[in-house]
Amino acid sequence: MMLPSQREFHFTDADFEKVRTMIYDYAGISLAPSKQDMVYGRLAKRLRALNLKTFNEYLKVLEKGDHKEFELFTNSLTTNLTSFFRESHHFDILAQQLKALKSVGTINIWCSASSTGEEPYSIAITACEAFDTLRPPVKVVATDLDTNVLDVAKAGIYGGDEVLKLGTQRVAKFFTKQADGRYQLKQELRDMIVFRKLNLIESNWMLRGPFDAIFCRNVMIYFDKPTQLKILQRFAPLLKNDGLLFVGHSENLYHAAEHFKLQGKTVYELVKPNLINRV
Repeated sequence: MMLPSQREFHFTDADFEKVRTMIYDYAGISLAPSKQDMVYGRLAKRLRALNLKTFNEYLKVLEKGDHKEFELFTNSLTTNLTSFFRESHHFDILAQQLKALKSVGTINIWCSASSTGEEPYSIAITACEAFDTLRPPVKVVATDLDTNVLDVAKAGIYGGDEVLKLGTQRVAKFFTKQADGRYQLKQELRDMIVFRKLNLIESNWMLRGPFDAIFCRNVMIYFDKPTQLKILQRFAPLLKNDGLLFVGHSENLYHAAEHFKLQGKTVYELVKPNLINRV
């Protein structure tokens, strides 16, 4: 743990508690007391950018309602660890589901924490492979709270070290190599996805369901149990009766057993059919 005397900026326990309250009230993110050094390290960059001397000064800027700075504050405190085909068994299950839905028309999927785009593009690649075409009848809504990562996702450009792990066949089929050595997803895959900013604890998500699948992986770990339950309760009516909810490997939905039951490895289905979704 960093000692106060080692810090460039004055940062008190009271400052940390204010940060915890602000990010919880806005985004539902529950920061543990052990995250104090992480918060200091990430927000110190904002103090330098604004030529401020203390965290108290910075918090006053946020309290005055500087919307742009509050967006940067939020972006600084969100975690965006991701990769292509992370937890690969989920994409095997998704492929099976897509093949079973070939005759139903357009298939709709919501990726609720898209980060820099690797997850929704993995969904798109899975869809292309399941239907053996670059234009499968699949639409993906990919949302995230962090506007910076959404900009990266929309561009769909990634480094060779990451992309080449997918294998030469997938790279040749789904990516175009750029002059700088990076790789961009082909236009057909980018057209499958709509990227939007969305805060999971907002009262109105402005989403049109129902969805055949919802991906909410490694997101619930940042919320306390009451917040998790509220979000899961709102997922239920947005999922089709035979739809699937994909969560992270370290997450479980025991506290939402009234709404979801385990269908496979960290994959859930509805306990009760949605009357509004019946055909």
